[in-house]
Amino acid sequence: MTDSGRRDYGWSRLDGVDVLRGLAILLVLLNHVNMRLVIAGIPYGHSLPRQLFSSLVWSGQYGVQIFFAVSGFLITSTSLRRWGGPSGVLPRAFYLLRVARIAPLLLLLLLVLVLLHYTGSHWFHVTEKMGGLGRAVLAALTFRVNVLEARLGYLPGSWDILWSLSVEEAFYLGFPIACLLLGRGRWFFVLLAIFVAMGPFARTIWAHGNETWQEYSYLGGMDAIALGCLTALLTPKLQLSPRGLLLLQSVGAAMIACVIGFSITVERLGLSRSGLGMTIIALGTCMVMAAVAQSPPTKSSLFRPLIWMGQRSYEIYLTHMFVVIAGFVLFIRLGTPAIGVPVMFVAVILGAGVVGELVRRFYSEPANQYLRKRWRRGPEENLHVAS
Repeated sequence: MTDSGRRDYGWSRLDGVDVLRGLAILLVLLNHVNMRLVIAGIPYGHSLPRQLFSSLVWSGQYGVQIFFAVSGFLITSTSLRRWGGPSGVLPRAFYLLRVARIAPLLLLLLLVLVLLHYTGSHWFHVTEKMGGLGRAVLAALTFRVNVLEARLGYLPGSWDILWSLSVEEAFYLGFPIACLLLGRGRWFFVLLAIFVAMGPFARTIWAHGNETWQEYSYLGGMDAIALGCLTALLTPKLQLSPRGLLLLQSVGAAMIACVIGFSITVERLGLSRSGLGMTIIALGTCMVMAAVAQSPPTKSSLFRPLIWMGQRSYEIYLTHMFVVIAGFVLFIRLGTPAIGVPVMFVAVILGAGVVGELVRRFYSEPANQYLRKRWRRGPEENLHVAS
């Protein structure tokens, strides 16, 4: 208990948030396996109810929206613990921490992709029509992969996934500056609210009919990140009873479940066309996070696999397309047996988890901790990675 009597269970590791991240990466994995099958013209899933099939394999974009909301919540809550409030955020330290977390694996991925490009494989080769290799590398390093794809078309799958990192890191380039300039008053909240309000317009009217930009635009993803930021700022002020927190969590989970589980109805009602479906997903995610942050820790073996995946979501996300491609190539070489489709889905999920764990344990996390220790100044502080 705090001095005010408010519950404070700490945010160093929230299983409920990791469940959301695990759900998000699972939706992305299922979607990307499905896309390989669709592009290859391999029919499957006809025996499943149409809505169930849609919910399982066409919800990758919803998964990314969940990622964005979680990211905004974790980055902001971590910053609040580290610096005490928005106005206390130190831009240089903030950037160094982001570089330590993001850069090692991103740079390794780009190195591998450049080498694979020169093999000539269509899975990794960036054609001149797509802008060429140099332009793709520059776009990845300057967080403009989404812009490049909106203008010239989709890059190969292992490059394409970097569009979401472009949106996320573009937001965090401005985040500490906004904290420094506006963090002492209500204008910081107003700025975040403006980002939230612009999201649906960015996904519809402002995309000007460009289908790629409808999904990949900066503002179309930043509304979820901003909602996550607002949730982290407002959650410490939350004064709800255990029953109220349970209700908040239940309503948030129901919002997520309804948009994903009844996506066809959501489309029919015009929520997708208006851009509001993504807003509902982000808002539901934030409600769940606000509730679990103020609730006592709970342990459930039911969600343990999702928690495990959520804790490795960054590594799984950046490396999973290699597993997807390998699984699909093997599936084709085996003659596309009917039983091979569900086996491939399961194998890719398990394989992506294993690769993510190996990369995290032996490379990205050691590199992260090494850079943080090297750049750290002043009294030792908690540098636990929460995002």
